[in-house]
Amino acid sequence: MARREDDGSETSLAGTAPEFGDHRLNPDLVAEMAKSDSREAAVLVPVVDRGEEATVILTTRTRSLRKHSGQVAFPGGAVDDTDASAEEAAMREAFEEIALRSSHVEPIGRLPRYLTTTGFRITPVVAIVTPGFELHPNPAEVEDIFEVPLGFLMDAANHRQESRTFDGLVRHYYTMPFGERFIWGVTAGILRTLYERYYA
Repeated sequence: MARREDDGSETSLAGTAPEFGDHRLNPDLVAEMAKSDSREAAVLVPVVDRGEEATVILTTRTRSLRKHSGQVAFPGGAVDDTDASAEEAAMREAFEEIALRSSHVEPIGRLPRYLTTTGFRITPVVAIVTPGFELHPNPAEVEDIFEVPLGFLMDAANHRQESRTFDGLVRHYYTMPFGERFIWGVTAGILRTLYERYYA
C-alpha cells in the first residue's frame, strides 16, 4: 500500500516502514498497519514561552468518551475537509477543546507524521504559545488541562519503555510519569519523537 507525501513522493508501509509510529517498538505491527487506510489527524504540541522554564500544555480526556477516555493527550483530532492545513486543524481543535485562541499561538514547524494502530496518521504541529491566555476545557472532550515543564519531557531519564497485553498480544510503548499524571502511548511517543529529533 502506498501513500502520497506532501512533496508528491510515495512511501510504502509494506516496504519501508514510516520513521515514527507505534510500530517502532512493535515491528510486527507494520504488516497490520499496511492493510488499513489511515485517516489524517493533527495535534498541537503547545510549548508555552515562560522564560527560562518552558512548559507543554496537555489535557486529560473526559472519562465518558468511547475511545481513549481518561488518557493524557495533546489538543487535536481528525483533519476536516474544511481545514486548509494540519496547522489549521490543530489550532481549530485546540480552540474547540481548551479555548486556546490562535492569537496566542505561533506554529513553528511539524514533527514527522506518527502512525497509530488505531488508524490515524497524525501530524504533530509544534507551536510557541504566548502567556496571557485563558483556557477552559470543553467538558464533552476534556476533563482537565495542565502544564508539564519541557525540560522534564525532554529528559531521556524520564522516558520509560513499558508493555501490556492487548487482545492477547504484548505491546510496547513509552511512558513519562509526571506526579499523578501518566503520560503514555501516542502522546508519549510524539514527545519521544520531539526528543529524538531535537534533543538527543
